[in-house]
Amino acid sequence: MPNATLNYLARMDEKPVYYLVPPPPGTPWRNTRGDRRDLPIQDARALDPQPSLDTLGFQLAPLQTAAEDLYDAEEVHRVYYREVESLVKRVTGASRVFAFDHNVRSSEFAGRGERGAQNPVWFPHNDYTEDSSPQRVRDLLPAEEAEALLQHRFAVVNVWKPIRGPVQKDPLAICDARTIQPTHFVPTDLRYQDRIGEIYSLTFSEEHRWFYYPTMQVEEALLLKCFDSARDRARLTAHTAFEDDSSAPDAPDRESIEVRTLAFFAANT
Repeated sequence: MPNATLNYLARMDEKPVYYLVPPPPGTPWRNTRGDRRDLPIQDARALDPQPSLDTLGFQLAPLQTAAEDLYDAEEVHRVYYREVESLVKRVTGASRVFAFDHNVRSSEFAGRGERGAQNPVWFPHNDYTEDSSPQRVRDLLPAEEAEALLQHRFAVVNVWKPIRGPVQKDPLAICDARTIQPTHFVPTDLRYQDRIGEIYSLTFSEEHRWFYYPTMQVEEALLLKCFDSARDRARLTAHTAFEDDSSAPDAPDRESIEVRTLAFFAANT
């Protein structure tokens, strides 16, 4: 079981803000302070029963892709999105799934400004909030259709998968949704060029239990519950990259892709 230093958000009076584009002159890229905590990261493969989206807020599933290059945005949209939609539909029982966004991550490529890659994210967070989740539906779909869909259960599910395997460096840790209280989440602004998004940053609690899947392979995908309008199951969790102290010094950089999806359910679900 590796130990890791997780960079939680320190409590603050103002709303946390991160700029993802150059901020106005004299404005810092972020106004946050970290709260570093050394914690064990447990092996989720050893759990029995295995975690599910509706219990712990995450779930491992097989996923083979016909896409030849997951750094090729056009191919990802054309081929991989459809595969991810099918996976989320099968795992969740949703009647409709819509993949709408993705990121590729590699420290090596990001450092060279290549292949559209970004660096891993090094603080515990959840990609959507109680407010930004329904707003994303409204942003992406026609107004009348969006309002009709929001009358029933919907969820935001991320699908995270290695591009190269096995993952030996900077894996993804996920927090057991049952150990997170609503008060541990802090709404946080992400400032883009043309819009303001909102995520949850996570503040520390001794209740939190963190897990990961060692040496994830390219045929494996990790589904993460970022929001669920249903209140009788796991609704939100948190995730972060972490430095695995068991990784070999020469382990290759992690390369991964994450796709965000909206899952809509029938009225009686």
